Amino acid sequence: MEHVTAVPHPRSEAAAPARSGRRSLALALMCGALGAAVALLATRQRWSEGTATVAGGAFPLTAKGSDVTGVPAALAIVGLAALVAVFAVRRAGRLAVSVLLALSGAGIVAAALFGASDSSALDDKAAKASGDTSATVASLTHTAWPYAAAVGGALILLAGLLALRYGRLWPAMSGRYERDGAPRPRRTAAVVDPDRPEDVWKALDRGEDPTGVDPA
Repeated sequence: MEHVTAVPHPRSEAAAPARSGRRSLALALMCGALGAAVALLATRQRWSEGTATVAGGAFPLTAKGSDVTGVPAALAIVGLAALVAVFAVRRAGRLAVSVLLALSGAGIVAAALFGASDSSALDDKAAKASGDTSATVASLTHTAWPYAAAVGGALILLAGLLALRYGRLWPAMSGRYERDGAPRPRRTAAVVDPDRPEDVWKALDRGEDPTGVDPA
């Protein structure tokens, strides 16, 4: 008995890249938007707290993420812009924007992890509160928000990696060209029958000359 080898249908083979493109596009959009939102939210929260000695007493101090470093918030905005720009460019431009998107996420992760143990922002506040430039903060503690910002950066980094891997399968915003890059043919004006009043009125509505005579 002969064995029959199943041959995959050409349509199924052609549909596989399209499905991968749609799935990766949806995942990249979700990761990029969510990551930027998390990073921006985290920078507005309290990252560290401590006390400074003022007039013989302990004065509580807190520092938000934006007090510690402005890098995560700035790169989150850059990442959002790059995520949108991915669909506005093609080929080499899309590759460059995808790299920028990934680097934005990596920068957020690095800045957030570095800020998780930073005390310079609270030291500056302690110096101002006590009037002593050499004063430093005491009883320093950190919250989990820097790590939340790092997670947001990791999501943006993942969106950039997806764009680098599957971006060639994603659609572009511009509709001037077909998928093969050839310009779409221009629509020709409809032929107007001067003996049909409805055709004449339709031509006038379109801003065309129903007589077919070009003005001098």
